[in-house]
Amino acid sequence: MEQLAIFGESGQSTGLPTDVLDYRAQLFDERQSETYLQTFIRTIPWEQRVVSMYGKPVITPRLTAWFGDTGRDYAFSGNRFRPLPWTKELLEIKQRIEPLAGALFNSVLLNYYRDGNDSVAWHSDNETELGKQPLIASVSFGQVRRFDIRHKRDHARKYAVRLENGSLLLMKGDLQHHWEHRIAKSVVPMKARVNLTFRIINR
Repeated sequence: MEQLAIFGESGQSTGLPTDVLDYRAQLFDERQSETYLQTFIRTIPWEQRVVSMYGKPVITPRLTAWFGDTGRDYAFSGNRFRPLPWTKELLEIKQRIEPLAGALFNSVLLNYYRDGNDSVAWHSDNETELGKQPLIASVSFGQVRRFDIRHKRDHARKYAVRLENGSLLLMKGDLQHHWEHRIAKSVVPMKARVNLTFRIINR
């Protein structure tokens, strides 16, 4: 299997499983992306939460916020998110990606990675509210970060995608059941990145 450090010209590991991932670079141009990045950093009511990992309380190494339709609460890692009302910018992005995803999203989780020390550990988004084969649309603004995936039963099966400024990554199919993903810490200095993961929360 291709190792994580090796990328093709597209910014992906060779052999990336396209049945569970669909990556599209430069969906938003540089000017749009910078405007969204700065707007979100400045205006979103970011929080740093305590989550449960392996039975222990851990402070999340990033900032988060939850937006969406009324009543689309989301619970994971011992936290319950009650959505804030959609902003103009979030609705603009939502309307741009929905035709590409072939779905109508009702909520979005925002993550603010302030520098290379901010990260998200190996996990799967397999909460009951997301359904059996959740479709999640991940939009990135700012610093390029590496998105790693590995198979749950065979960690030698691992791949990576460079999540570029203005890009869209669709996570689909059985990804959340058979694979886990992360954004690792970086020893290389990193600038700010804001990531939006649009979801469909079932009541």
